[in-house]
Amino acid sequence: SSSSSSSSLATRTLSSTSTSYPRRATTTRTTSSSSRLYVANDGSQPDAPKTIEEDAALQWQLYTKHHAMVDGEWWGKWETYNYMGDVQSSNVGAVSLQPDSESKSVTHTHRILSSSTSSDCPTCFSSSEVTTLPPIAAYTPETLGIRHRCAASGMVVGPSLLKSGAMSTELVLRHGDGRVRVTFQHAPVWERGVEPGSCPPQGLKLFRAMVSKERLRPSSPDGIDESIIQGPPSYDEEKSNPPIPGNPRFFRPIPPFKWHAKWSGTSWTWGPQTGDRGWSLSEVDEADAWHGRPMGDATGTWSLRLGGGVLLQCPRVIVGGNAGICRLAWLPEDDGEVGTLEDGNTAKLLRVEASVNALEPIVSEDDEDMMVGFYPPSLGSLRTDVLEKVGELEGQSLEERAEAAEGYVWGGEGGADDDGDDGAASSSVGGGEESSPAEETVSPMAEFDPKAEKKSEAVDEDMKKKIAEDPRNALDF
Repeated sequence: SSSSSSSSLATRTLSSTSTSYPRRATTTRTTSSSSRLYVANDGSQPDAPKTIEEDAALQWQLYTKHHAMVDGEWWGKWETYNYMGDVQSSNVGAVSLQPDSESKSVTHTHRILSSSTSSDCPTCFSSSEVTTLPPIAAYTPETLGIRHRCAASGMVVGPSLLKSGAMSTELVLRHGDGRVRVTFQHAPVWERGVEPGSCPPQGLKLFRAMVSKERLRPSSPDGIDESIIQGPPSYDEEKSNPPIPGNPRFFRPIPPFKWHAKWSGTSWTWGPQTGDRGWSLSEVDEADAWHGRPMGDATGTWSLRLGGGVLLQCPRVIVGGNAGICRLAWLPEDDGEVGTLEDGNTAKLLRVEASVNALEPIVSEDDEDMMVGFYPPSLGSLRTDVLEKVGELEGQSLEERAEAAEGYVWGGEGGADDDGDDGAASSSVGGGEESSPAEETVSPMAEFDPKAEKKSEAVDEDMKKKIAEDPRNALDF
């Protein structure tokens, strides 16, 4: 597919409109998408909300607990990446989500560091100027669910239709005094050889992703000294004042195989039919460990791995009738080193994934072969995992873990490393409510046979002793 220029992204291409377009010969199932994300539980989960009012109260509680902070704002460096993964722009700003005195409403504003002057002179002062933009929105328990959905410490905003005609989906994870916020933006595209605008868009292609690693800072007025404005997290700050256990470290090396371990914890899922559900995960199995496969499970996955243990995944192109899975994984903490403040602390892993439905056609009531527009994009499911490391993987060498970290899948048949036959499925989200995968999901470990995969020569007794002393001796350089 080829993307059109930003000037051709007409708002009417995604929204409901009276413009009539002939449908393709193939039959497309249409579903009505609700603008609200509230859902009534059927009673199968005793602790889950059973009415719209209970659901709104629970969502408000999660939002004000994890994201909307009194006298606090989320400062970060907003970096925008293009389709190729290159940084296009970078700005320093803050997301301010201020509840009122009674916590009945939250005002959403952005504060931008418009200018900054630093000095090396010990007797001089650094100064900065912060510009507060007009309020973006004001949320209440009744209106929060129009665009937001919370699940534990994770949150999704959208999918939302922008004025440019693009679709925006934002994922957020919080841990301690830090957050990671990612926004995926997909724009209308047409097949090669089709004139843009001559027919309804045939897909939504990723053209931009914004990433912000944020730290919670005290609220501060405009025009004050930079020494009071702490700004985004920095390497120097973490080096001079290491975060205490429970808070994230954004500036640290993360070897790829650190993602591969035994993880245990809890999972919060939501779907339009099942509502909110809680799960206890004694161990994440290999099929569900998508965080260890940075290239993704499905053909056409766009991915980006960033410093500080951040992994992004989303569809390159979203088409009607197929749910697009957007994912964010984060390693906020490592195992504590002996003799340090973190001694005894265990590594943490947070994951959030949301399925997005878009380009669902609206069929004319008078003519079944005539499409009059598209339903607004909708959220199909949401899942947040809060995991803790409980051990190392067994029966896998460092070489195998390193290969898995680079995107190779154990077991040659049916895996993502086979030419022309990529695995195209992901784990179920929201109680299995997302679209069925185009191909059968193959568990990599189910086909792993150490004897069949063995390629090296027989190991003598001396080498076995060396390997027992240090597993790195098994690596063939």
